[in-house]
Amino acid sequence: MKTPDLFHGSLPFDLAEDLQSLNPHWQGKPGPPVPPFRRWIFPRLLQLLKSGLTPAVVLRGPRRVGKTVLVRQVMEHLLGEGVDPHHVFYLPFDEIRSLREVPDPVMTITRWFERSVLTQSLNELARAGKTAYLLFDEVQNIDSWSPQIKHLVDNHRVRVVVTGSSSLRIEAGRDSLAGRITTVDLGTLHLREISHLRFGGAPEPYWADNGMDTVTTLDFWRRAVSYSAEHREARRRAFTAFSERGGYPIAHERHDAPWPEIADYLIETVIKRAIQHDLRMGSRGLKRDEKLLEEVFRLSCRYAGQTPGQKVFVPEIQQALSGNIGWNRILSYLRFLDGTLLMRLVPPMELRLKRRKSAPKVCLCDHALRAAWLQEVVPLDPEGLGRDPHLSDLAGHLAESTLGYFLASIPGLDVAHFPERGAEPEVDFVITVGARRIPIEVKYRRRIDPHEDTRGLRAFLEKTVYNAPVGLLVTLEDDVLVPDPRIVPISLSSFLWLR
Repeated sequence: MKTPDLFHGSLPFDLAEDLQSLNPHWQGKPGPPVPPFRRWIFPRLLQLLKSGLTPAVVLRGPRRVGKTVLVRQVMEHLLGEGVDPHHVFYLPFDEIRSLREVPDPVMTITRWFERSVLTQSLNELARAGKTAYLLFDEVQNIDSWSPQIKHLVDNHRVRVVVTGSSSLRIEAGRDSLAGRITTVDLGTLHLREISHLRFGGAPEPYWADNGMDTVTTLDFWRRAVSYSAEHREARRRAFTAFSERGGYPIAHERHDAPWPEIADYLIETVIKRAIQHDLRMGSRGLKRDEKLLEEVFRLSCRYAGQTPGQKVFVPEIQQALSGNIGWNRILSYLRFLDGTLLMRLVPPMELRLKRRKSAPKVCLCDHALRAAWLQEVVPLDPEGLGRDPHLSDLAGHLAESTLGYFLASIPGLDVAHFPERGAEPEVDFVITVGARRIPIEVKYRRRIDPHEDTRGLRAFLEKTVYNAPVGLLVTLEDDVLVPDPRIVPISLSSFLWLR
């Protein structure tokens, strides 16, 4: 096998040497060990890279959820399948400072890769029936990344994976890449993943991505409850671990580390990194107010699972920062945070082109971020709440926040909340699949009143215009009974266990 001339070409010697060290497989050497545990999205990411309809895949997600590990696992899988090591190129744009000095780094380095590693062009390789795989990690750290990716895939036969933690910067480049990229989102660990990572096993998921055609049926949800009941002990064990430490991989990979250490890690590497790095630069290079970003995030944590809106945010932020800060500016900062995928803003439901003046519902990607930032641990599991019953109201809001983010992360679902409308009571969430809707009410307490606690669901179900065949009552405990046959009670742990 010919050894590539790694130091030939137009790149500085040090940069070429860095690229060699990041791709030791070119020299027949092993890379750093990668964890054996694979996130749920691994097979989908691999399939999209190898044979997806678009030449490029964009993997988005908050920091520290495992995107880089996934890319390295994909690289090892390709090499293990027998792909020529010289046909696989890994480049992390957040690790090499000298890349900032290279003009059009995607194209410049790709040309170097052709000359010095492939020793032929990407198109020559493709005409020989072979494929080059380019794996670009944290690509949003370079300016004008999307036009370069567009030029690359428009003029070369190649398969590309792009990852990004700043969804704002990734979103800014998507328009020019329409038809050329498939975007997939990765959040924190699913409950089944916690079970697998922490306790060594989990069953296959009940709710697969291709199961949207049946999700609006009563039978689907009755079977879902039965499925979760079959795995009661494993589910409850995983949910207790999730309640205590959230869903970030590090919290369960290092479950021996005390919570204060994990909390400090999340603050430094997730929250502050997003606020101080990903969100500081606005349009036309204008810097955003870091103190305002921190305060907006703090209040988002404080009111997670609720619809605080203008009446809450404006006076509290004006008091905290001693300034005349308006709602439009605060709302734009909320949207910036939504763009990092650290939280989701679930909008109010709109019908018949009528806009409802209601604030969005704030749903955090992980309750552990709130626990770390506010230094306030609120248990979600029944046993934990049994020890701290005074936290039940807060736990109810966090349960709503957890469920809202979970729903908003499922491809193919449209998620909204239903504010009170005249005589119609509010409903916590409404998911829409096609022309059908499912109202979801969260009642996170030990004692459930089958009549009073289902009032919003029944009112929604009885409106034929909403086309709702089933309603869901999300509870703290299993085995809640509701006499209305249209309503399926399901515990939060059972709901999260389905994916």
